[in-house]
Amino acid sequence: MTRLYHDALYDRDAAVGSYWEASARPLGRATPPLTEDAACDIAVIGAGFTGLTAALTLAEEEAADVAVLEAGTPGWGASGRNGGFCCLGGAKLDYAAMAKRYGLEETRRFFQIQVEAVDLVRSFCKARGIDADLTGEGEILLAHKPGRLAELRAEQAQFRDLFGLDCPLLEPAALAERGLAAADFHGGLLVPPGVGLHPLKYLRGLARAAIDAGVRVYGNSAVLALQRQGGGFSLTTPQGRMTARKVIIATNGYSEEARLPDLAGRLLPVISDIIVTRPLSHNEQAAQGWTDTTMCADSRHLLHYFRLLPDGRFLFGGRGGISGSPAAGERGRRRLRRDFEHHFPAWRNVETEFSWRGLVCLSKPLVPFVGALEEKGLYAALAYHGNGVSFTAYAGRALAGLVAGRQGAADLPAVLRAPLPRFPLPFLRRLYLAGAYGLYGIRDALG
Repeated sequence: MTRLYHDALYDRDAAVGSYWEASARPLGRATPPLTEDAACDIAVIGAGFTGLTAALTLAEEEAADVAVLEAGTPGWGASGRNGGFCCLGGAKLDYAAMAKRYGLEETRRFFQIQVEAVDLVRSFCKARGIDADLTGEGEILLAHKPGRLAELRAEQAQFRDLFGLDCPLLEPAALAERGLAAADFHGGLLVPPGVGLHPLKYLRGLARAAIDAGVRVYGNSAVLALQRQGGGFSLTTPQGRMTARKVIIATNGYSEEARLPDLAGRLLPVISDIIVTRPLSHNEQAAQGWTDTTMCADSRHLLHYFRLLPDGRFLFGGRGGISGSPAAGERGRRRLRRDFEHHFPAWRNVETEFSWRGLVCLSKPLVPFVGALEEKGLYAALAYHGNGVSFTAYAGRALAGLVAGRQGAADLPAVLRAPLPRFPLPFLRRLYLAGAYGLYGIRDALG
């Protein structure tokens, strides 16, 4: 199995059709395809947040000769499609379960790097002069059923007791006073670290910095085969071949397993859909009572995530699709639009101007992986569970340190360095997902 979903989700020649594509200035740097035999010290597969951060770090801090091979254009995958939530995240495993599995100290280390990762993105944008439309402060988790308030209180206590983080619980009246009034939300938990951003502006800033630092970035250069050659590796693309001493895999949910057998059966890509409205006037925002740009997500297992963008547009995303076909994509957009109108009834007649889909990536242990794979000289960082905008800033730098030998695996939290296991009977992963989604849908409806 090379692709878990319909080929339409992997068509690099097709425009994404996102608001981000329509509003980010061009990269302004050449990323030609690889059309010859070439060599480098370190080859990176994937020009997203992780790959470019690792490449830039290796070029600037280690003076390494780095080449990045990208199947589409930089940011074509999840890095240029996500909702722009730069906040805590990276894992789906509950922190109490994480502490039981890895130990409290290692769980606290993992939490701390999430906080630091948000600051890494902020400081990178400031230092490089990247205007990535940073907006809002923190993320609010909203209870979509009255019964979910108890879960938010438990999460509030967990943040306080495990990590010393004060997360205010906001009643509906307090949410409305902040300019966050919507239908059928019964309170929210404000988790302070975080900022909304324009992911493609940030990605292209990373790409410009990497190219200016001497990194060779080859677009439209899918790796068709990765093979051991002598003391290094050979990477075959449609028109060329790259040899390298070491290789970093940074393909996340877009990993094609037949071409990257070291990852076969170890990842579960999951579809996420996004719609973006036309700009809302100040009067329209006031009519709904939603005027704040804070990032929000609800308490559904099949969650919705949404935020007001700086130009007045509203972004609304969600999970739940199990087919990548164009027809399924259209059904997903209609379902998302219905949910949007339910929570924001004053905007029922506001047009959707942009819609698109993408793949997030899960692992069986529900935590990210950063480190060396079983094949000597082969490294990877992936499985951010739909929340990799900030975490990749840490993961890319950490991976660069491992590849360069500046740090060892023990320098990373144990949460990240456990071997990446395969799913049982991995050819059934979509069936597992369909069953889980059915159960989650029932639980979300019942509250």
